[in-house]
Amino acid sequence: MTVRLYDTKAQALRDFAPADPGNVTMYVCGPTVQSGPHIGHVRAALSFDILRRWLEHRFGRVTFVRNVTDIDDKVLAGASEAEPWWALAYRMELEFSRAYAAVGIRPPTYEPRATASIPQMLELISLLIERGHAYAAAGDVYFDVRSWPTYGELTRQGVDAMEAAADADPRGKRDPHDFALWKAAKPGEPADAAWDSPWGRGRPGWHIECSAMSRRYLGGEFDIHGGGLDLRFPHHENELAQSTAAGDTFARYWVHNGLVTVGDQKMSKSLGNVLLADDVLRGRDPLVVRYALAAAHYRSSLDIAPTTFDEAEAALDRIRTFQQRAARTLGADSWLTVADLPEEFTAVMDDDLGVPQALALIHERVRAGNAALDAGDRAAAAAAAVQVGRMTGLLGLNPEDPFWRVGGDSGEAAALDTLVQTMITQRADARANRDWAAADRIRDAIAAAGIALEDGPDGTHWSLSNG
Repeated sequence: MTVRLYDTKAQALRDFAPADPGNVTMYVCGPTVQSGPHIGHVRAALSFDILRRWLEHRFGRVTFVRNVTDIDDKVLAGASEAEPWWALAYRMELEFSRAYAAVGIRPPTYEPRATASIPQMLELISLLIERGHAYAAAGDVYFDVRSWPTYGELTRQGVDAMEAAADADPRGKRDPHDFALWKAAKPGEPADAAWDSPWGRGRPGWHIECSAMSRRYLGGEFDIHGGGLDLRFPHHENELAQSTAAGDTFARYWVHNGLVTVGDQKMSKSLGNVLLADDVLRGRDPLVVRYALAAAHYRSSLDIAPTTFDEAEAALDRIRTFQQRAARTLGADSWLTVADLPEEFTAVMDDDLGVPQALALIHERVRAGNAALDAGDRAAAAAAAVQVGRMTGLLGLNPEDPFWRVGGDSGEAAALDTLVQTMITQRADARANRDWAAADRIRDAIAAAGIALEDGPDGTHWSLSNG
């Protein structure tokens, strides 16, 4: 079976073959940390977390780099006298890290900050000037887009059809489409937001940051460059041009995730529909949020509707209830069962990361496992339970994974379990005393709290009901 990925540059599905079969190399554009994360940021990071997990499963090792843009016009604009730009950037970086960690997004192999790679940026800019693809003007340095014949190949645009670059003062530009590699320090900007360079004090342009950091940590050629669809132009187009103009092969595959909408509208501050990650996670189980954001194909647009998280919660409850039922019925020894990962699961995941189809297969195995339990077929039930655990585990969605069982509000869960178990004991005592009215009152009180009871030969077990 061959892994296939949709390559944005080729505009086609391509068989994926890493340059080093034992080490996939991947660079993903991380956040610009001028403000906290919204749910679109989390969905983007999650898409590449799942891709990373699957490539690790298929190839064994992934070197994954995700940068932090901690110096930028927006970061400087958000700073204040009470909170300097670097303090704001660090505080926002921590907010992103917390949101990512909450939904089980694993930390990258390396997570460089742009400000830690200024020497590498200066080296790359100097090389572009030397090769005749960049020029200095009044303390700024610009990339000469018309000097590079393949400029526009990622998005298949001609230069004259593109919007002019608005990322820097155009005072020294030879062409309005030329973009900034280095920006001269301006009056009124913080003194510590500028670095010495051969062209005077200043700071890097946005695009050169990622070219320099990917080159530093992965070399001049690496397997996958990832990011959101909104980064294709101008950011990724400009990265590709400057890196290849400097002589690097750069990315062998370009992978982009779709964006998040709310009620079929793009998230926008002016519309007041931006879903901040903190607000969503404050009101929802993080595993539910992960499931909801993973359920659509990574390249498709994901619309957040009022029912999105409720549907994800119901789907996870079906998985969790089956796993708990299997564990009670089959006992601990059942998990020693050897069960292969379903071939259908591997096939859909290999086919451009078909997570929606993979989730459908998981739920089919849940139904088959429940049917086997009903029929007393212990071997089939155990095989289904093991397969469900393996499939959800590869997606980071296994409710029985210790990460989810001990994370989050585990203290609250323990307290709830103690209270419910006390009421279950009281109900059992009432039934033993043939006090059916009291037993019914206790069961009704438990049900009113949104808790379902399941009486079985090995006792009574509880779970949160779906409604």
